[in-house]
Amino acid sequence: MKLLDKILLAHDFSKSSHNVVSSAIELAKIFQSSITPIHVLPDDIMNEKVRSFLNETALAKLEETANLIKSEGLTVMKPLLMVGSPYEAITRAAIDTNANLILLGSGETQKGDTFRLGTTAERIIQKSEKPVFVIKEGVLLNVHHILCPVDFSEASKRALKNAITMARRFKSELTILSVCEVSKSSWFPSEDDMETENDSKCKHHKENFEAFLKEFNLSDITWTKETPRGNPSEKILSTVSRKMIDLLIMGTAGRTGLNRMLMGSVTEKVIREVPCSFLTLKSEDVITLQLETHIRDIEQLHKTAMKLIEDGFYEEAIGHLKACLTINDMHVPAYKGLAKAYTKLNQPEKAKMYKMNATDIMDKIWYQKIEEEVRKLRGS
Repeated sequence: MKLLDKILLAHDFSKSSHNVVSSAIELAKIFQSSITPIHVLPDDIMNEKVRSFLNETALAKLEETANLIKSEGLTVMKPLLMVGSPYEAITRAAIDTNANLILLGSGETQKGDTFRLGTTAERIIQKSEKPVFVIKEGVLLNVHHILCPVDFSEASKRALKNAITMARRFKSELTILSVCEVSKSSWFPSEDDMETENDSKCKHHKENFEAFLKEFNLSDITWTKETPRGNPSEKILSTVSRKMIDLLIMGTAGRTGLNRMLMGSVTEKVIREVPCSFLTLKSEDVITLQLETHIRDIEQLHKTAMKLIEDGFYEEAIGHLKACLTINDMHVPAYKGLAKAYTKLNQPEKAKMYKMNATDIMDKIWYQKIEEEVRKLRGS
């Protein structure tokens, strides 16, 4: 079972990317992913000797990175050395390698800079349809608290679905934030009228938020919801600081009819200024369930099923557990697993039936053991 199969690791060998490789390794360990390292050389070097030297140096560093990944017991694909525009080469390589995720550093910024995001990282987010995971300089991938802002759009639905699964795998707390934008227009007759209008607007917003959350399976994770009033980007950034968020997961706008790619003003402001690592999703999921259909070993089937339950994929787990019973219809762990899965799906009658099946089989096995012991004692 794979949830995050392939990571494309963009490595620029700069000081700011020192912890990018370690973050990729940590993520790959959690999701059992393969990693493909990539580096992009500039295409404007005229001196042949310099170009050859840079090529050899980059290949050596890529090989060093690959060996480090291998030493951690992970699968590493053949490193890619490309020439040209970094953001174009990386987004193209993500498609060619069928990566689930592009992982890169935030880029180097000068002390005191307003924007904490490098140009290459920002352009990759703008251009790529693949999810992009940006690791902040000096910030290790140690995720205890995830923030997922939502605005009820399809992009934020995708972000929250992925955030829930990542919260389960990281065993982290999840905060779901939905900001109610209030009016500050001067055309209201009075301050009281404006406040009344905003109260009504935010009440409706909270109702929509509650309805939105009902679409998601939030069982088995620690989560909270917040619906502050104000400017969305400001509230997101203040929540990151106030709750000491380790990872921000946001949906971004898709392509526009213009020549450039737009992320949306809120996303653009937030990712430029946010101090923590972040993940952006546009039209593809990071988490895509890939099941092995050829499993015949009952213990492996059961192990996969219980992992599916842990990750919230209850229907898929039921399929695996029923496959266990086709191999051995007295497999008690499968009956117990089915009872657990149906409990999660809020189907108590089916859960009770499978729990009783497990109990009946255990009782039968117990009585058979007692009968065998009695026969031994009687010498029969």
